[in-house]
Amino acid sequence: MHHYAHFWLDPKFWVAVSFVLFAVLVGKLVWAKATDALDARADKIRAELDEAARLRAEAEAMRRQAEADRAAALAEAEAMIARAKAEAERLAAAAAAEAEAAAKRRERMAMDRIAAAEAGAVAEVRHAAAAIAAAAAREVIATALDAEGDARLIDAAVADLPRALRAA
Repeated sequence: MHHYAHFWLDPKFWVAVSFVLFAVLVGKLVWAKATDALDARADKIRAELDEAARLRAEAEAMRRQAEADRAAALAEAEAMIARAKAEAERLAAAAAAEAEAAAKRRERMAMDRIAAAEAGAVAEVRHAAAAIAAAAAREVIATALDAEGDARLIDAAVADLPRALRAA
């Protein structure tokens, strides 16, 4: 083994020094690349977290909007149901009133027909009674009156004419 007077003259010392310098330089380079990679990964994760928070906020806003839309649709549906019920009740009342009015019109028409039939029957009975009375009067007059009785009846009828005209 060879001993050198000074340690710095020993090649093993310089190999050790160069190895330490190499290790320090490579370590520094590796450390810089590793921290850059870790910083990039941290930035990427931070961006993903920010994106997730933004998406969550959008989802929350969409959920709130959907709930508001659902509530509005429910309120509109309830209003439509209420309007439909009111319209149905109005139509039912109108139909009932129309049916009642139609029944009253039919009843009135039937009563008018009955009254017309009664009036026609009464007129026919009066006409028949007048015809029978005229025939009976003709027969009575023909058998009971002579020329002198005719003259008295005509005079009485002419004298009674102004009163009869006033009464009519």
